[in-house]
Amino acid sequence: MMNTDLETNPVTLTDHSDGQPPAAARRQGKRDKLSCRSVFLSDIHLGTLDSKADEVVEFLKHIHCQKLVLNGDIIDGWALKRGGRWTSRHSRVIRKVIKMTEHDGTEVIYLRGNHDDYLERVLPLSLGRIHLAKEHIHVTPAGQRYLVVHGDGFDSVSTNHRWLAALGSVGYDFLLHINRFYNHYRAWRGKEYFSLSKRIKAKIKSAVCFVDRYEELLQELAHHRKCDGIICGHIHTPDDKIIGEIHYLNSGDWVESLTAIIEHHDGRLELVRHGEFLAALQRGAYAELVETSRESSRAT
Repeated sequence: MMNTDLETNPVTLTDHSDGQPPAAARRQGKRDKLSCRSVFLSDIHLGTLDSKADEVVEFLKHIHCQKLVLNGDIIDGWALKRGGRWTSRHSRVIRKVIKMTEHDGTEVIYLRGNHDDYLERVLPLSLGRIHLAKEHIHVTPAGQRYLVVHGDGFDSVSTNHRWLAALGSVGYDFLLHINRFYNHYRAWRGKEYFSLSKRIKAKIKSAVCFVDRYEELLQELAHHRKCDGIICGHIHTPDDKIIGEIHYLNSGDWVESLTAIIEHHDGRLELVRHGEFLAALQRGAYAELVETSRESSRAT
């Protein structure tokens, strides 16, 4: 049921699955970038140990987009209050986003999530090309309307029982802590990454029912707002499917899934996974949409 688009239509990995460009191109300081209309990211959770900040920067370095939507839980205020650590890698994500606005003219829409709900006090706010808001209506070239919202408002635990949501966040962090050590062992044995939290969500009936109900509520919201689709995050479950007459898209997260949604210039919306996207870009799957830029030798 979950992740059907990625499971049934996977992008085949190549020998360069680490996403690095060929050695000759690296020596020349060039990088292939996918030219697209929009990119949607959510749940990066900067300020936590398990945030894949380096992978976010690497992904964005291979993207040239007109609009970047950061759909909530980008900077994890809950974790920072609990003593989470902000590192230079987390700062690099912020610097990269700012650089995109300055060098590429990218418009950035930052939508508040539940872990960065401290933004509520200042919304709406515009700082140059960066706009902070609670939700956003995205219009495709064909005129289709997509409601973009983090989605925590349709999680009764997050909205009505914040203390319980905070406790669940601590439990999730604990699972990730265990998972980290377990996957070090699996890597030593030559096995692929395993997500303990996703396995638990898939096995517990109440968790599966929660995801189903969450998707239905968001579909109803999109229909009520006279939109053709909805783009959300929050539950760390990437997906791309039709529910009723509504196109439902969930951008996943950058803790475990490492997924994003790309809108191509023709308006097509594609759910991509970090490693597979970089491998496809390198082998020429997006050849007609690629532009090569000369990168500065100074790290972003």
